[in-house]
Amino acid sequence: MNNLNQFIVLGNLSKDPEIRFTNDGIAVTDLRVAVNKRWRDKEGNDNETVDFFNVRAWNKLAENCANNLKKGNRVLISGHLNYRSFDTKDGKKINVMNIIADVVAASLEFNGVKINENILSDDSIAIGK
Repeated sequence: MNNLNQFIVLGNLSKDPEIRFTNDGIAVTDLRVAVNKRWRDKEGNDNETVDFFNVRAWNKLAENCANNLKKGNRVLISGHLNYRSFDTKDGKKINVMNIIADVVAASLEFNGVKINENILSDDSIAIGK
């Protein structure tokens, strides 16, 4: 049996990325992506809603997101959904759904972004070099 947990979202960052480091020094960056939905109802009125998605990036991807993205940037994110549940000290159950990013790409659909660094691994092929 094959399982699939893949999520793709295209939207704008609703706040600047927030980076932190675990006790082991691993980078974690949280992103908040807003996706607007516009439609016209049967009376001809324009309507809009916004869905917000919490995204978490780890390791070098987390560092690159924190160093290169800012509020308002349009991003395309591919990742998987992560669900967790926990109880607070007062006994309230909290459910949290996050997207764990595998790929974060800046969209050039409406604006440009400046990438601060381009690091190739030893086994990467540099095009044009």
